[in-house]
Amino acid sequence: MIYETIRLDISDNIAKLTLNRPDVMNALSTQMRAEITHAVRTAQTQARVLVMTGAGRAFCSGQDLGDGVNPAAMDLERTLRDEYEPMLRAIFECTIPTIAAVNGAAAGAGANLALACDVVIAAESAVFLQAFTRIGLIPDAGGTYWLPRQMGFAKAMGAALFAEPIGAKQASDWGMIWEAVPDDVFETHWAARAAKLASGPTMAYQHVKSALRQSFDNPLEEQLQLEARLQGACGETRDFQEGVVAFLEKRPAKYEGR
Repeated sequence: MIYETIRLDISDNIAKLTLNRPDVMNALSTQMRAEITHAVRTAQTQARVLVMTGAGRAFCSGQDLGDGVNPAAMDLERTLRDEYEPMLRAIFECTIPTIAAVNGAAAGAGANLALACDVVIAAESAVFLQAFTRIGLIPDAGGTYWLPRQMGFAKAMGAALFAEPIGAKQASDWGMIWEAVPDDVFETHWAARAAKLASGPTMAYQHVKSALRQSFDNPLEEQLQLEARLQGACGETRDFQEGVVAFLEKRPAKYEGR
């Protein structure tokens, strides 16, 4: 696929996916959603970590309401089912760690696009906004799933009902995102985080994601059994062998992602 609304750059096992419609604050069009879906699936076969960020002053302003369709004629159910769901599932099911490097405003579906990633790192000037009720809608693009899990029910309800901006520092304090960092070190910081994951035990990261996500639905007995199965799989990897040898030799491990 030739990308027109995003950029995908892969180097040193890091895939950087840039939402690239800065003139409309990277609003999500039909074409962009398809390109993101394709790029995520491509990245997981060619890199060991995926970073998603935005071009210009925003991360993503959400649904592009000017995407060639009269709002009164929009089939929102079809759009969510056929366009958003494949994109969000591609991110959620991505076999490598995913980082949302939120460089600016993340509003509506744009905020929930970020929350679909494994880790959210935001510039301190960034804001998150569940803007949906401002136009008579409910949070979508996975918002009703991510929010209560990541920031608790009470905060999620307030964020959805009041549709007020949440600053990056506050989002971090509430547990909505992983961390907020000063703007002047934002890019170097997330790049260092990405490099760490790109050189880490990729299979272990994949199993970490699986175990933590299933823990919400599993009783303790099933979760312990799952841990045992996944740990057994990790124990069969070359990275585990390298990690143990490196520990005993008191040197940094050189993981291959296998």
